[in-house]
Amino acid sequence: MQYRKMGNTGVEVSALGFGCMRLPVMEGQPDNCIDEARSIAMIRHAIDTGMNYIDTAYFYHHEASEPLVGKALQDGYREKVNLATKMPVFSVEKEEDFDFFLNNQLERLQTDHIDFYLLHALSLNTWKNKVLKFDLLSKMKKAREEGKIRFIGFSFHDNEEAFMEILNGFDEWDFCQIQMNYIDVENQATLRGMEAAAKKGLGVVIMEPLLGGKLANLSPQVKENLCSCRTPVEWAFDFLWNRPEVSVILSGMGSEEMVEQNLEYAGRSSIGMLDEKQLAMLDKTREVYQKMALVPCTGCAYCMPCPFGLDIPGIYEVYNQTVNDSREDTVKKYYAMDTLADACRKCRKCEGICPQHIESSTLMPVIHEKISKMKEEIEKA
Repeated sequence: MQYRKMGNTGVEVSALGFGCMRLPVMEGQPDNCIDEARSIAMIRHAIDTGMNYIDTAYFYHHEASEPLVGKALQDGYREKVNLATKMPVFSVEKEEDFDFFLNNQLERLQTDHIDFYLLHALSLNTWKNKVLKFDLLSKMKKAREEGKIRFIGFSFHDNEEAFMEILNGFDEWDFCQIQMNYIDVENQATLRGMEAAAKKGLGVVIMEPLLGGKLANLSPQVKENLCSCRTPVEWAFDFLWNRPEVSVILSGMGSEEMVEQNLEYAGRSSIGMLDEKQLAMLDKTREVYQKMALVPCTGCAYCMPCPFGLDIPGIYEVYNQTVNDSREDTVKKYYAMDTLADACRKCRKCEGICPQHIESSTLMPVIHEKISKMKEEIEKA
């Protein structure tokens, strides 16, 4: 395992961290039915191999992730890792909620402290109407003084302007967590935001390095732009490890094979590992990808459950695959779903929490109309 500095914290973290949002679940069961035995074994194997950064959050796996991580870190494993989790800012309605959530998380995680504690999924809206309104920064500092947390950070989903306002709005940030990959260099925090954070001495944690798995399963038209000397996953990771600003890349690993492959890639990682020709290749791949992209859904499922029964990420997955699948396959997958996109009643509940700011109320009618038209054309042929 390779290790990197976590900004100015004095802590060295493994180049690869275990993101606990996409753990394996029991076959045929909902997201909160984590396959406990497999997940614990995977996390412990990663730690035994040198990984020392574990990331979870209050709502991951519908609140089942933190308790699972707490179990995985028993038997001496807690002392081997830097544990990160997140205050569910979106659910804070009064100042007292901070202590309620933090104490609950400490209990779930079976620990007396959290090493890296984040204000979760900040946007300009939650920064102003949650963090500042309920004085959460003072709460974070008090928790640090009491020894309940060690380092103060935030995760982020908004635009560059909002990122800079949050970054510069508090002088005691230790680290930040941002969405970054070779597609998103001009999206969300942007590369400029990442560079600004590192310049201020913050550790930089990367989430969505594979854009919700999309960069691991590229269409043939996109994949052909990448040299076959490395897998698409390795190219995506290497783009980030190449950067001196990056402290740790989080990967939501859902299988033993993913763990083994990613550990192998991390063992080969280093700053400056890509040359100009390879970076130009990734730039070209980004151009082709962006021309073909339909909906920027990463499958995080923050939008679920839908009040009207839509599998929102599933619908977007089917729709995005129309660039690769035949019309027959698209129609078959879509009409096999329990609830179709036309069931959307534009309540916009999902839009208020979507990290990618996807306007589902506008897109769902468009998707249903397009795929319905495909079905009609196939039946007429």
